[in-house]
This record gives sequence, structure tokens and C-alpha cells, in this order.
Amino acid sequence: EVQLVESGGGLVQTGGSLRLSCAASGFPFDRWAIGWFRQAPGKEREGVGCISSGDRTYYADSVKGRFTISTDNAKNTVYLQMNSLKPDDTAVYYCAAAGAGTVRYYCTDYELLTDEIDGWGQGTQVTVSS
Repeated sequence: EVQLVESGGGLVQTGGSLRLSCAASGFPFDRWAIGWFRQAPGKEREGVGCISSGDRTYYADSVKGRFTISTDNAKNTVYLQMNSLKPDDTAVYYCAAAGAGTVRYYCTDYELLTDEIDGWGQGTQVTVSS
């Protein structure tokens, strides 16, 4: 069973930084893709970024240059380092995993293919104050 647990959210001032973690289990971590998504109140969920099984990273334009996705295969954990945070970054952040299907690439331009997602985390709140 795919299990993902996010942590690291919190309240930060504009310009500050946070690092989110996504601890994974139940699947071959180093062979699957992991994506980060977020959903702000009253808005649709949007992709933030994605890391492929080959450690290639992809980011939405809104976070490019500020957010960085990395992995620690020894800990089966994916990180989302968020710098220069803005109030518009306020949202619940989710990680998701994909890899059980037959597609070749699970990361699109900047997000994990939603139709191929095999599991979601519970989300962690990030609030950026102005």
C-alpha cells in the first residue's frame, strides 16, 4: 500500500523559508516519480513540481527559482525546499506518488500525471504572512 506522510508546514513571514518532507513507504521509492501539489482556499489544486525516478526535476513557473525538490533514497523521503516565500504560496501542500502504470514518463512539464497517481499524502498547511 502506498503511504505518504508530509511534514514541515507552518507559519512563516514573507521572504522566509520552509522545508517540507514527504516520507514514503509501500512502493519502490527509487523507481517511482513524486510530485508536489498545493491547494489554496477557494482555488483548484495545482502542481508545484515533480521529480522523476531519474532525479530530473520540473517546476511550475510560479515557483521556479524559489522551490527545490530533492530526495534522500536512504530515508525514502522527498523534500520541497521553499525559499523567498510569498503570501500567494499559502496553501495545503500535498505529495503524491506514481509508478505502477505503463507510461514512460510520469512527470509532465511541471507536475505528476494526475491520472497515474497511486497515492496521496494527507497534506500539510503552509501559511505565509505579509
